[in-house]
Amino acid sequence: MSNRILLVEDDQSFGAVLKDYLTINNFEVTLATDGEQGLKEFTENEFDICIFDVMMPKKDGFSLAEDVKRIDKNTPIIFLTARNMREDILKGYQLGADDYITKPFDTELLLYKIKAILQRSAVLEDEEQEQFKISNTFFDSMLRQLRVGDNEYKLSPKENELLKLLCMHRNDFMPRDLALRKIWKKENYFTARSMDVYIAKLRKLLKDDEGLEIINVHGEGFRLLVKN
Repeated sequence: MSNRILLVEDDQSFGAVLKDYLTINNFEVTLATDGEQGLKEFTENEFDICIFDVMMPKKDGFSLAEDVKRIDKNTPIIFLTARNMREDILKGYQLGADDYITKPFDTELLLYKIKAILQRSAVLEDEEQEQFKISNTFFDSMLRQLRVGDNEYKLSPKENELLKLLCMHRNDFMPRDLALRKIWKKENYFTARSMDVYIAKLRKLLKDDEGLEIINVHGEGFRLLVKN
């Protein structure tokens, strides 16, 4: 399912171009041309992330963001603006903005920022999740229990933490340095080698589930690939 973006931009030409660009990159985009229309769209539909121009008629982007946060404080917001004033940037972040981008900007950079924010939001949603049913594998991180098909295993604390992190990033890139900081609390040659040993252990435990595979990503991290 495509992620849904609410784009509120009063420059209709620029808004249409940006909408087309994001649509080409597999997002479902709703374009509103003023703050009041943007609020109406937000209250009537569901969105994964909002992108608001700051200077708009009827309701500016800051006021719109305040209304949105009152409705759903967890909705990520990116501000777009031609103004690079420190006070505006600070106000944007005080309102809970996830990013603040000044025009003109590189649309590819915006795309990467959107993807990073959405991935971070998904991981935060999974932070409280303790049980994962993926392919033919069931994992209970609270009990440190792993069931792969008919086989059951009791995980060590580090195996448990590492598998949970992989599950939280399933089908996405899990950076090596993130796991080292979160689980081993430091990054060096020895902790990196230790993590490789634990990855090898998890691969061995998961080998009977043909729908799962832990793959290396260019030596920079790992990916728990869910094939079905």
